Amino acid sequence: QVQLVESGGGLVQAGGSLRLSCAASDGTFSSIPVGWFRQAPGKEREFVAVISWSGSTTFHADSVKDRFTISRDNAKKTVYLQMNSLNSEDTAVYYCAAAPDGSWKEPSDYRFWGQGTQVTVSS
Repeated sequence: QVQLVESGGGLVQAGGSLRLSCAASDGTFSSIPVGWFRQAPGKEREFVAVISWSGSTTFHADSVKDRFTISRDNAKKTVYLQMNSLNSEDTAVYYCAAAPDGSWKEPSDYRFWGQGTQVTVSS
């Protein structure tokens, strides 16, 4: 069982930046892919980004490409999401998830989830 804890969310003005962190309790975290998802009120949970266990491969959703960057530090058992040029459409609860099967881009592909961290972008 991998326990995930997100942090770093908050209130930021449009155009600003935040860095989210996803910390794991289990050492096996370092050997599994990890993804970030987000869910805005009244909307389905959507894929944001995913990173392979080594960090050598990443995918970002088109909506965040060139603004968000996923990375990881396996020694710290932590995955990050650097978010720049934030706008109101980025307002959502952000979740990290681990151990995907399949495409890595669907919520149903993932076994372990964090509780989420709120990101609110004010215009």
